[in-house]
Amino acid sequence: MKRKINVKNIEIVLVERNKLDYISLTDIARYKNADDPRFVIQNWMKTRYTVDFLGFWEQIHNENFNRVEFDTVKNEAGTNAFVLTPQKWIEKTKAIGVISKAGRYGGGTYAHKDIAFEFASWISAEFKLYLIKEFQRLKEEESERLSLGWDLKRNLAKINYKIHTDAIKENLIPLKINKRQENMIYANEADVLNVALFGMTAKDWRDKNPGKEGNVRDYSSVEQLVCLSNLESMNAILIKQGMAQKQRLQTLNEIAIDQMKTLLGQSNGSIKRLK
Repeated sequence: MKRKINVKNIEIVLVERNKLDYISLTDIARYKNADDPRFVIQNWMKTRYTVDFLGFWEQIHNENFNRVEFDTVKNEAGTNAFVLTPQKWIEKTKAIGVISKAGRYGGGTYAHKDIAFEFASWISAEFKLYLIKEFQRLKEEESERLSLGWDLKRNLAKINYKIHTDAIKENLIPLKINKRQENMIYANEADVLNVALFGMTAKDWRDKNPGKEGNVRDYSSVEQLVCLSNLESMNAILIKQGMAQKQRLQTLNEIAIDQMKTLLGQSNGSIKRLK
């Protein structure tokens, strides 16, 4: 996933790798030398302090870090003839904190945010502060969107829920049963929808996901929740029509397959924009 922030009129690209944020060192370097940002990065990497910093970062975060090669690089650092490029650092030490991407668009050198902030500090203390500020603003916006998305999912799951439960209560629940028996009927009908859409009951999902909290619906996509809401309404109608549960399950499964094909096919439609 690629995102962009603007710092002191410099557009800086961010990418995600293994769920970690990497920031373009090439873009940051343009603040100091717009014509040859690679030269700026190499100048920074050739210092003994930078090599030490990169090595310590890798030792903390990278279990495959080649410490033998790192010691060789470290011993050479700071000498007049010493040159260290991002590609050479990665190849020699199996580093993961710095990545080098080829290509005219989106190519360049990227680094984990810890390293990128350190590089920005070497470029300019002022630039580093603005970079951190814009990065934090971006993360807050992303967190807010995720929160809104979670609320949206929960609200979608509630749509038509009362219609569904009322139909069960009026047509399937016998008179004078206790609350436990009543809840069993509700749960049984909820599983009709689960099997029709997800291919498993609530218990099946819990057995397959012992480490997860909540239920299968909490981990569903927006498209699945829209379909689930529609199935609740359809099941309520079928219940009122007196259709047997086995036949309802088959009918709802066919509807779920048809609707999911339609929803997932709307790559540019409103459903995708809800994410």
